[in-house]
Amino acid sequence: MPTLQFSSVSEFIQMGAYSFHVWVVYLLFAVFVGYNLLLPGLQRKQFVSEQKRRAQRDAELTVQAARRKDSHSRGEG
Repeated sequence: MPTLQFSSVSEFIQMGAYSFHVWVVYLLFAVFVGYNLLLPGLQRKQFVSEQKRRAQRDAELTVQAARRKDSHSRGEG
């Protein structure tokens, strides 16, 4: 049974016969954690941007509706 003690940093990095598997797992873990840390911020930014666009569109539609109502009340159009 292999031991979990390493006598040098080089031996730690090589991880005996398991180095490829160990470092792949470390890499996948880092990608997973990074993704889970970044994704909520990106989603929040996208949500805020979309809400601003909707608010601007609603304001423009309200102005257009008011202009139409005003022009109809004055007998135009």
